[in-house]
Amino acid sequence: MLPISSDNFDAAVKAVDILDVSSATIRQICALAANLEKQCGEEFVHLEIGNPGLDSETIGIEAECEALHRGVANKYPRIDGIPEVKEAGSRFVKAFLDVDIDPECVVPTVGSMQASFTLMLLLAQRVKGKDTMVFIQPGFPATYHQAKVLGIRRESFDLYDYRGKKLEEKLRGILASGRVTGIVYSNPNNPAWTNLTEEELEIIGRLATEYDAIVMEDLAYMTMDFRRDLGRPFEPPFVSTVARYTDNYILLVSASKIFSYAGERIAVACMSNAVYHRRYEALADFYEMPGFGEAYIYGVLYTASSGVAHSGQYALAAMMNAACDGKLKFRDNCLEYGRRAARTKKIFRDNGFHLVYEMDGPEEISDGFFFTMGYGSMNSAELQKELLRYGISAITLPSTGSTQEGVRVCVSALSRPEQYDMLEKRLKAFHDEHSN
Repeated sequence: MLPISSDNFDAAVKAVDILDVSSATIRQICALAANLEKQCGEEFVHLEIGNPGLDSETIGIEAECEALHRGVANKYPRIDGIPEVKEAGSRFVKAFLDVDIDPECVVPTVGSMQASFTLMLLLAQRVKGKDTMVFIQPGFPATYHQAKVLGIRRESFDLYDYRGKKLEEKLRGILASGRVTGIVYSNPNNPAWTNLTEEELEIIGRLATEYDAIVMEDLAYMTMDFRRDLGRPFEPPFVSTVARYTDNYILLVSASKIFSYAGERIAVACMSNAVYHRRYEALADFYEMPGFGEAYIYGVLYTASSGVAHSGQYALAAMMNAACDGKLKFRDNCLEYGRRAARTKKIFRDNGFHLVYEMDGPEEISDGFFFTMGYGSMNSAELQKELLRYGISAITLPSTGSTQEGVRVCVSALSRPEQYDMLEKRLKAFHDEHSN
């Protein structure tokens, strides 16, 4: 029965062995929510996990099935990727970002998670003394945790306080140590759904060149800044990217959200031609391969997974080519997330909540996959616990590297009309209890 008592809530937390709910992983919060659902006998509103909420693109499914029927399953895939996906990836970034990357420099990975993990490992090895990754926060918690698992030194700061020109002084102060090998962020941002402005991207790119840091730009939600029509291949406006301001970049492009293809774990790491072909003495000593691209493919990826499943590569190539040909309007399909966000934001705001990360320069953030909500002066841990007691599951902003108070709201699972009614009813009850 909702709301769940504090005693029963604490017992459920203990049952799933979570030491601190506010810093728990997304999967731990899912496990806790499932335990609480069983306890109270009512469905929860799940705002914590970012599973795609749309059907997978049929073009990908058909291409994958066709590849399997051709017999690719009994052959090891090339470590550097099949020619079809490398060509398609190169064409895709040109079509939607207007960036030129040779097919050789496009490498498939087992989702962007494998790309970020393996790339951070290599980035920390490329130059002696450059041992630090900088995270522009908030961000996807798992990426920051990857650096921790790898034992890589980490620096981070919350973008909330450093928008526009303020970003340069902050970032320069960190890069001046000479220890930074890479800069990591997502754009659009998970969880804040902020989009870096052209001014901010220019600052990042210019400083990356000046201090020899390589930017790892995660484009998991590419084209989903729905304030602009970014879905026309080879036509402006193009997706904003740091690649216009530096040659020191690696773009991560995943099928998970833009094509709703998360289950097949397929992405591409698109290295600039300069990054791919750059040679390092440290890599020659360690891998006997001085080239960054070769060391990545044959020194790191080979040991991590011995390549990416053949069938998924054919699926991604087919979807990317269809998008470039204008036959697959993936951005239009993803507009549904914007509609869900607009409706959900209104429900939260009508019940006393406020947007935490609200603006990109002079503009309010786009409606999309995520947004962030705070409530009065309630801190993140208190807010998360109270929402869970009312059958609403979300992760805290501090768990994403934010210094702000609030929770992340993911709208991908809100596919049924009754879920919005449920959310509205529970937030009203929450507000009635906590507004005085």
